[in-house]
Amino acid sequence: MSKMSTDPTRHALHGPTMGTRWTALFHAYPGFDAEPLRTALQAAVDEVDAQMSTWKPDSDLMRLNAAPVGVWQSVPARLLEVLVLARDIGRASGGAFDMGLGDAVAAWGFGADEADPTHIRTAMACHRTDTALEIDVAGALVRKTADIALDLNGIAKGYGVDRLADTLVALGIPAALVGIDGEMRAVGLRPDGAPWTIAVEAPDPERRTPYSVLALQDAAVATSGDYRHWVEVQGRRLSHTMDPSRRAPLLSPPASMTVIAPTCAEADAWATALMVLGVDAGATLAEQRGLDALFLMRDDQNGFHSKAVGRLFSQQP
Repeated sequence: MSKMSTDPTRHALHGPTMGTRWTALFHAYPGFDAEPLRTALQAAVDEVDAQMSTWKPDSDLMRLNAAPVGVWQSVPARLLEVLVLARDIGRASGGAFDMGLGDAVAAWGFGADEADPTHIRTAMACHRTDTALEIDVAGALVRKTADIALDLNGIAKGYGVDRLADTLVALGIPAALVGIDGEMRAVGLRPDGAPWTIAVEAPDPERRTPYSVLALQDAAVATSGDYRHWVEVQGRRLSHTMDPSRRAPLLSPPASMTVIAPTCAEADAWATALMVLGVDAGATLAEQRGLDALFLMRDDQNGFHSKAVGRLFSQQP
């Protein structure tokens, strides 16, 4: 049967952001001009990057980091929203998610410079975030009470995905699959009424292969792992995920940690938090919080074994 001219047409848009690419997959009826939408999506992620980047010296986050201790600073609405969410997940995770590790991240070589032993020792003595940052939500103001460097890389990418989804819905696209570098959010259903399918990547540093496949509707998924970004110190490969209690890379983390949540910002931050907590404590907290989570651990035969929490992952092969 020939395809009717009124059938929806598949659109796949993409563009640069945060050192990687954003993507948006959706369907629209023939004659739909996708270019204004592409422009709006790019503007949405550009706004997030301009406010939250640690690679842009003039970002709003870096301006806050450079501000003097004890002085209230005004922050834009998007950054305020993410700071509040990061604070709340930090508290809910018992500090496992910590946005105040900017000095440690840079000192260990996960920023623009190489690892520096002197800076590492200094960073390990820094203040905890929960005692060094105050947020006045009503006034859109933030104040550091101690010298601290904020880093939102564990949540900003997920928030960027949410901005892509919100932009599509606001411009009349009720169903879509959007993502930034593997952090994904599904909105609505595909034209055939089926959920969107998303692969959970196997934690293999040599190649990208799927471990399992998710079917999602109105939900987001994010993965944190030890296999994409690391530094080598004295012959040992160290993951980019930091242990807030030591202000140093995790020593024996799961190979990967995948979380499903209503928003991608939440999924992104919780994936980091549960990665830090590890399988036992992480699975317990995920159950308490009602999160769907999948821990993958390496075994002695160069394979993986898993621990699943929640209904969605328990149904995966």
